[in-house]
Amino acid sequence: TQSTWGKHNKSLIALKMTARPLVSVFSTASKEKAVQSVALPSVLLSPIRPDLVTFVFNQMNRNHRQPYAVSPQAGHQCAAESWGTGRAVSRIPRVHGSGTSRSGQGAFGNMCRGGRMFSPTKIWRRWHRKVNVNQRRYAVSSALAASAIPALVQARGHRIQNTPEIPLIVNDDLQEITKTSKGVNILTKIGAFTDVEKVRASRAIRKGKGKSRNRRYVQRRGPLVIYNKDNGLVKAFRNVPGVETCCVTRLNLLQLAPGGHLGRFVVWTKSAFERLDSLYGTFKTAAKEKNQYHLPRPAMSQADLHRIVNSDEIQNVLRRKRRAPRAAHKKNALKNLGVMNKLNPYHKIKRRQEILAAKAAAKAGPKQLSVEEKRKLRARNKKLRAQKVAIAKRLTKN
Repeated sequence: TQSTWGKHNKSLIALKMTARPLVSVFSTASKEKAVQSVALPSVLLSPIRPDLVTFVFNQMNRNHRQPYAVSPQAGHQCAAESWGTGRAVSRIPRVHGSGTSRSGQGAFGNMCRGGRMFSPTKIWRRWHRKVNVNQRRYAVSSALAASAIPALVQARGHRIQNTPEIPLIVNDDLQEITKTSKGVNILTKIGAFTDVEKVRASRAIRKGKGKSRNRRYVQRRGPLVIYNKDNGLVKAFRNVPGVETCCVTRLNLLQLAPGGHLGRFVVWTKSAFERLDSLYGTFKTAAKEKNQYHLPRPAMSQADLHRIVNSDEIQNVLRRKRRAPRAAHKKNALKNLGVMNKLNPYHKIKRRQEILAAKAAAKAGPKQLSVEEKRKLRARNKKLRAQKVAIAKRLTKN
């Protein structure tokens, strides 16, 4: 996320963080000056749970699947019977008759040409999933909170460098438009049309078989316009590529976190934004439009654990870091001279004498034997050879 922010650092300086009590409301005519301010709903401060959002999205995304299956008769539309044993062929069912290449061929099995598939698909598969109400609401709360953080919105791929603020709120004049040209004009003035241009440029032909199954094109997602009352807004935006609309009372995780990825770029109308507190409640009061629903509370008030641990208040009361005693490493005295000198102090002196003696012998050169010594050595070698010959003869006799 940091690298993404670095690219647009200059243009994103104007973006304001949501950790403050008031959010600006902009006019449909211009983004230069805020018309008024509204209080930040508590639901936008909910804990962000990517794991829960991914799970709930995957479960909900299965509920629009249409059952499919192969024909129950597929692969069995011919007469065939096994030949039994004793004919040196497999016992697979074989087609009756003669005179054609089809007769005698294997049938029915999944390994046979023209046979059925293995484990044919059935329409009574468990296609849909039920999701707990609290889990769905928790996931929607997390998606709403993530849509109010500029870093997450931009990390998802939305172009928000020209928007004055995140979350982006427009006055209720947006709900009254009925023409697409006016809708595009308003998106341009509030700096949200850059994201629509991204969607338009991303439109491409789908890879694979889907292009011939009525889903030929793929494209990215653009802004999500959330309104309180539809006085023509839906018709005005329905033909703008990538732009989706949703009523604030029917917020859907499939739109707030497409693909299970947090950070959808949301354009709010003022009345829809103000209604969030009555729909989801606050951290002190329950929701008015839901039966005894309370917002999920974060497990930690400060989620930056690294900052907590390294703070002066924590570090001042901690003891000093202990160092584990190093285990003694046993060394071989025959290979390590220092260890041998500790065990035997005389070894150093003895070793020095051996080195001096070796140097003196090398300096003196090879020893010259006298004539008498040579005779004795020759006689000794002769005697040894005779002993070896006698021992060999004795062994051969035995």
